[in-house]
Amino acid sequence: MPAKTIIDVNCDMGESFGHWTLGDTADAALMPLISSANIATGFHAGDPNLMDRTVRLAKEFGVGVGAHPGFRDLLGFGRRFIGASAEELVNDVVYQVGALREFARRHDLRLQHVKPHGALYMHAARDEAFSRTLVDMLRRTAPDMALYCMASSVTCEVARSAGHPIVREFYADRDYDRTGSIVFTRRVGALDPQRLADKVLRACVDGKVETVEGDVIDIDFDSVCFHSDTPGALAIGEALRAALVAAEIRIAPPAIQG
Repeated sequence: MPAKTIIDVNCDMGESFGHWTLGDTADAALMPLISSANIATGFHAGDPNLMDRTVRLAKEFGVGVGAHPGFRDLLGFGRRFIGASAEELVNDVVYQVGALREFARRHDLRLQHVKPHGALYMHAARDEAFSRTLVDMLRRTAPDMALYCMASSVTCEVARSAGHPIVREFYADRDYDRTGSIVFTRRVGALDPQRLADKVLRACVDGKVETVEGDVIDIDFDSVCFHSDTPGALAIGEALRAALVAAEIRIAPPAIQG
């Protein structure tokens, strides 16, 4: 696969709640480093005032706005699995995406994408019934709104077969296994920003990533993700951006593919 000359960089945003703040970096410091923002929609984090502020901040910096719906799990930050039917979970997604879409409309923006959060993202990656119900809902209500997912996921396969726009992700601050899937974790410790930048640059230039098993596998993607709640997120974002700019890889919202 050819080396990338342009790449989207996305980050989860607006993930505090009321008086409680998550992470050690303000969204205002991270927003200039990225091209797409995944904004929490109230179930795992976020609240109406924070959603509004984050949308306004994204508009200020020309960053694409996406909804980041999760399981109804404020206590566990949406990283705990909740057993429910595909229909029930998709109705929760409709509720959350609809809320953020109205905040975007308030500020004369459109929603660029939807990206499930945490355990819901991983559930979609494995569960065909949920992915099919999710994609069918998007085809009916937002056919031009891209769905962010892993290239190795069931979600990606289902969306492609339905002709729905997708954006395949590469995770800077998560490990990979030999299947091409990220290794899901509830807590992430401090990471070396330069090591992550080197990992991302290798993936962009060579299309390779090292797995936790010690293998080197091919990887293809349209967007690089890092998390605002990862310790040292600002240093990670700055290192990623510096490495990409130095390699003359332009950071811009994704070219949506069906």
